[in-house]
Amino acid sequence: MEIVVATKNKGKIKEIREVLKGIDAEILSLDEIGLEIEIEEDGRTYSENAVKKAAEVAKRSGRISLADDSGLEIDALNGKPGINSSRFAGINADDRERNLKILEMMKDVPHGKRGARFRCVIAIAEPNGKSYTCEGVCEGEIAESIRGDKGFGYDPIFIIPEYGKTFGELGPEVKDKISHRAKALEKAKELIKGFKRSGIRGF
Repeated sequence: MEIVVATKNKGKIKEIREVLKGIDAEILSLDEIGLEIEIEEDGRTYSENAVKKAAEVAKRSGRISLADDSGLEIDALNGKPGINSSRFAGINADDRERNLKILEMMKDVPHGKRGARFRCVIAIAEPNGKSYTCEGVCEGEIAESIRGDKGFGYDPIFIIPEYGKTFGELGPEVKDKISHRAKALEKAKELIKGFKRSGIRGF
């Protein structure tokens, strides 16, 4: 079985490959299959965006496709940046600029009021148009400064309370077990195993 990951984010691809190890499927990137595609994330929900990306790549590649849409939801900011997490500081902003914008907006929010969560929806689409989704959530808090240089995105400002460290400090050995994406991917594993049992294959 071949599964194409509908993203150009190398960090995401690495995480997905790590969590899906052992399912007897080849996880391919868009670059590896030579597919150049830009898909506008204009959905109103994580699910709409994830399904749109997975379905389009499955249609274009003729293979089963997996896509995710995820975001950081901060209680003190009424759930923002949420679905706009990757574009929150502007289309061309980098991870550091996005993190600094959040910290500036949160500068007057006291400890104990900095609750947040990462939410991820994974979509798996078949070339015939059928799609399936699953969700994972990881609860945490927003740090008061950038901490750690591991991971990507908002990892360096997202504290896991039971560890007292950010994902940027903890690194993949912990994140790949407890993150929002890891939880959604564990559910996706069961879907993929179902595909294999029923004989659905990506070519």
